[in-house]
Order: sequence, then C-alpha cells, then structure tokens
Amino acid sequence: MAVLSVSRSTLAFPAKYNSLLQASDVTPEILGGMVLLTPTSIDVVGTSATIGANGSVEFTAITELSLNGIFSSEYDNYMLVSWAVAGTGDQAVLARMRLSEVPESGSNYTLQQLAAQNTVVNGVRLTSQTAASMFRASATQRTGSTTFIYGPALAQPTAWRQVTAEGLSSAGIIEAAVTHSVATAYDGVTFIPTASSVSGLVSVYGLVGA
Repeated sequence: MAVLSVSRSTLAFPAKYNSLLQASDVTPEILGGMVLLTPTSIDVVGTSATIGANGSVEFTAITELSLNGIFSSEYDNYMLVSWAVAGTGDQAVLARMRLSEVPESGSNYTLQQLAAQNTVVNGVRLTSQTAASMFRASATQRTGSTTFIYGPALAQPTAWRQVTAEGLSSAGIIEAAVTHSVATAYDGVTFIPTASSVSGLVSVYGLVGA
C-alpha cells in the first residue's frame, strides 16, 4: 500500500519509520522545511540590485533596497539570511515593513540588542524608532546574519530576531530582538544602511509548518 502521509509524531522515531520516509509519494510539505522565495519586484537606491535565478537578491553599493511581494498568507514565519560588506565601518542595516510598495515609517519600532566582543558585553534599548536593525554589514570582511521574522503577513504586530557574526576575524556576536507594534499585514520590507552604502546578498525563506 502506498504511503500517502506521515504524521509529525512518527518523526520522533526515525529508525522505526525509515521505510515510511523513503516512500516516493510522501508529500514534502508535511515534513516541514524552508522554501526560498522570490520578490515580485525590487526597488533600489544606489548602484544596482538584481534578483537571481533562485530568488536571492544581490546588491552593490546600495543606500536603500526594497523587496516587494516577499511575504504572503502562504507562510506565517520567515527566515532571512544575508552577507554584507559596508563602504565604511561596522553598521546596522535597518528595516521598515512595507505594504503595496509603501514603507511604514511611523515611530513604532522597538529594539533590544546585546553585543559581545572580546570579554565585553553591551546592551542597547531603543524605543519609538522609525526603523530597526534586521541585518548588519562590516567594511573589514563579510558579515553574516540570520533573522527570523514572525508574522509579517498577518494582521498583528510583527517581531523579528537577528543573530550576526560581525567582523569575522574578531568573531563579534550581535543579537537583537525587534517589535513593530502596528497590527497590519505587510507584503514587503525596505532595508536602509545607517552609515554608508552596502553590498551583499539577501535570501528570504518561507518556513513550512512553522
């Protein structure tokens, strides 16, 4: 008999159910995972940005970059993965939620951040901001960030959590939690470097079953 579905409870015993998971007609979505998404369009201020064949967006010396149509009702939660190099210094790349190609720039963003470099840990809290950090960039080396975005396309406040390995040669760690208090369903996001132009690559994944 063909296996048409596998319940999530079976995944707690992978050896026992190995034969089931090898069935060719198991629907991939029921096992959870990530789907790399493609923006419907992008807007850029600066040198250039392009949507790659797989949906990732590569950008060169931008001072603002917007991804349109990247969030939808198909997924509740998302993961953003980026690497970036700044023209000068170490800097945050801020984000504003976006709907129908219009950014939401009210003073509705709150950020709580921890930064650990060498043996020093510093905390920062910012409230009533018009944008907040979603990933980072460094002039010395590529800086890598992973950000989980919770419920951007739902009519509820949005939150995200950013983890960054900054200045890879010195292994600094930056973590930030952000809330956006407006209960609106958004379909896009605008990125704004804080100090200079930024080059890099950003990929957005929809989280299946999350």
